[in-house]
Amino acid sequence: TLDRILWHIENDAIPVVPSQGSVGASGDLAPLSHLFLPLIGLGKVEYQGKTIETSMLFKETGIKAVELGPKEGLALINGTQFIAAHAIKVVEKLHNCLSQADIIGAMMIEGLQGSIKPFYNELHALRPFKGNVYVAKRIKRLLKGSQIMEDHADCERVQDPYSLRCIPQVHGASRNAWLHLKELLEVELNAVTDNPIIIDEELTISGGSFHGQPLAMALDYACLAASEVGNISDRRIYLALEGNSPGVPKLLMEDTGINSGYMILQYTTAALASENKGLCFPSSADSIPTSLGQEDHVSMGSISSRKALKVIENVEKILAIELLTAAQAFEFRKPMKSGILLNKVHQEVRKNVSFANKDRVFADDIEKGISMIRDKTIIKVINKTKKEKKISFKTPFSEDFEVF
Repeated sequence: TLDRILWHIENDAIPVVPSQGSVGASGDLAPLSHLFLPLIGLGKVEYQGKTIETSMLFKETGIKAVELGPKEGLALINGTQFIAAHAIKVVEKLHNCLSQADIIGAMMIEGLQGSIKPFYNELHALRPFKGNVYVAKRIKRLLKGSQIMEDHADCERVQDPYSLRCIPQVHGASRNAWLHLKELLEVELNAVTDNPIIIDEELTISGGSFHGQPLAMALDYACLAASEVGNISDRRIYLALEGNSPGVPKLLMEDTGINSGYMILQYTTAALASENKGLCFPSSADSIPTSLGQEDHVSMGSISSRKALKVIENVEKILAIELLTAAQAFEFRKPMKSGILLNKVHQEVRKNVSFANKDRVFADDIEKGISMIRDKTIIKVINKTKKEKKISFKTPFSEDFEVF
């Protein structure tokens, strides 16, 4: 059975699995049944660019149905693999967003000449949540050597808006949520989640290890964490358009009499942030009885996971627009220079999207920005520069937040 599963992977004969239909308890029965139907000659697969019946796959390849042994069928379909597989993607994609949100947030602090003081170690040592400390150190390191920040050192403004000075608290809280999901997922991936479980010849237990609640609740938490990254990003975008930062014009354009500037881009992020709020209702708060009342409490974890991925997709778009907005604001700080890390990021952005001195079809710019976010372009630039210049981002919690 395991050899056949590996054969499907190695030969790119991927079972067709519906994304809907699991209630996340008694395992992910419906989608996992579809996943393993091809083992016994049923269902459909994606093969060589086409969706075909498994019977056709058998004819083309000469393979035959597997004869399942005792309890193999239950072991294959009565676990939480569907939720766990989605959770892996949530961990990966949310980590990508969190890493880039710090970089883009630092660019925005620079573009709007925010203060560096809210990122001092002395402050965060007094409230040492892991995520807060980690983010504050990253932002401070990203801004090191910036002429723009040095020019602001003697500014009379006492406090920045929360979307700038509370980045460690907000991004940090989302990182803590990510860490919680990561730690639970590491347990789940090494766990037995089917039922009943045969301990030995003398002991068989019909328990509830198939129940998806441990991941469902963490995925709902991660969904909220992702949404908040997008929410504060939208607030920074709006802040950049207000024209309250010296030298930065309203809507990020000099001539706004006939130009809308970046206004419509912020409409887009506002819509995306609002959509995310609607998606943040926890799926695990709901339960509908199934199986004639035997399964009278279920996790809805598969919905939690799919919803989290949708929110993250929206956050990628919001961050892409903030990246473009921060790069636009930065232009008004010239001839002052950024620090070496953010200067490299800005140069990379400009290779893809030029400065806008008048209105144009910004949808094209947004698409390029989204590609940069999903391709981890600015993360790659930072990592390459760190290596070349021997710059360390090490913090006491680097392993927690960077290894997964």
